[in-house]
Amino acid sequence: MIDLIQRYWAELSGLTIDMAPYLLFGFLFAGILRVFFPKRLLLKYMGKSNFRSALNASLLGVPMPLCSCGVLPTALSLNQNGASKGATTSFLISTPQTGVDSILVTYSMLGLPFAVIRPIVALLTGVAGGMITNLVGEKKGEAPEKSLTPDENNPRTIRFMLRYAFVEFLQDISKWLIIGLLIAAAIAVALPDNFFSVYITNDYLGMLVILIASIPLYVCATASVPIAAVLLLKGLSPGAILVFLMAGPATNSASFTVLYKTLGKRETWIYLFTIIGGALFFGLLTNLLPREWFAPLIQHHAHDHSGLIPEWLGVASAILLVLLIINGYFQKYFFSASFTKPSNKSESMQENILIKVSGMDCNHCKNSVESNLKKLDNIQEVIANLNTQTVMIAGDNIDLAKVKTTVEGLGYQFEGKVGSE
Repeated sequence: MIDLIQRYWAELSGLTIDMAPYLLFGFLFAGILRVFFPKRLLLKYMGKSNFRSALNASLLGVPMPLCSCGVLPTALSLNQNGASKGATTSFLISTPQTGVDSILVTYSMLGLPFAVIRPIVALLTGVAGGMITNLVGEKKGEAPEKSLTPDENNPRTIRFMLRYAFVEFLQDISKWLIIGLLIAAAIAVALPDNFFSVYITNDYLGMLVILIASIPLYVCATASVPIAAVLLLKGLSPGAILVFLMAGPATNSASFTVLYKTLGKRETWIYLFTIIGGALFFGLLTNLLPREWFAPLIQHHAHDHSGLIPEWLGVASAILLVLLIINGYFQKYFFSASFTKPSNKSESMQENILIKVSGMDCNHCKNSVESNLKKLDNIQEVIANLNTQTVMIAGDNIDLAKVKTTVEGLGYQFEGKVGSE
């Protein structure tokens, strides 16, 4: 038993040390992209139902550090503001598959070939899904009210950038990152090194098994990498690994219901089948590549940390990553933002309404709900709470019908008024 625990700890710490430097660097890039990237570009080049809009949407989505839950409100906001359904579908497919953080982690754990293949595949599948939607999707009717916009109210400061990168963004993926590492270490200990090469000898069968398991599963693009690395070490084909890296982050059962309700039945099926078809097609192509291209991964992960970066830097980065994760949870549960009444209104004129909103899973969801509700008339302050799935709204003569329309337009479920003052 002690030997098993020691082996598990060795695998877990080794994977964390391998990932940490690239993950921290990726978080920094994510912060820079979030704060300094001009969001208006998302709308300017995505308005028409043509190839260029689908391509622009996919190009803009590939580097964005948004998971499959965080990408939903962004994409739906874009659609509400005039982006075509084809461009919206393209953005939805390409964005969660990868991002600046996951590309760097992919390079560190899976090597250069996967680090190059992964964003290219995300781009191509996004464009394909967008073009199919333009051709056979339901045509867009009247232009919707332009009330929902990507949040551009964030201060463009280094302080806010660092907070987003190492607190908010880290909070969003830390749970799934921990789960991914724990599962990866468990697989490494439990399965023999040649498991897939002995028991699943057919590459096509391996891809189908991974695809079926990945579609309903929620795993973010970064957290999927350590699991993929261990599966590759156990003999799973590179093509099946690509299937997991695509379908795992891009699909989950919760997102289907939201897309079905907001974009439509036909667009949801196009979204799903583009990912399935793209995963299998590019998985097959990847298996045609020389297997020795993926050999450096096996050599690198035999607990030899002297290759890409100095071992001391990996250990220091791992320690810093763990401390940042602890800090994120500490701030989330012990220093949550409290609701404060706005000072420009007298208490007699103001009402405070608490509503229940389900489906808010990350800080991006929280920010989307807060920023879009604040745009409504007569609302002075909004505070969303991820832990309780509630939103406190302060203002006078608050129109709950408009609040419901805005919340559900973002892809969340409005469950009614909980209380008021």
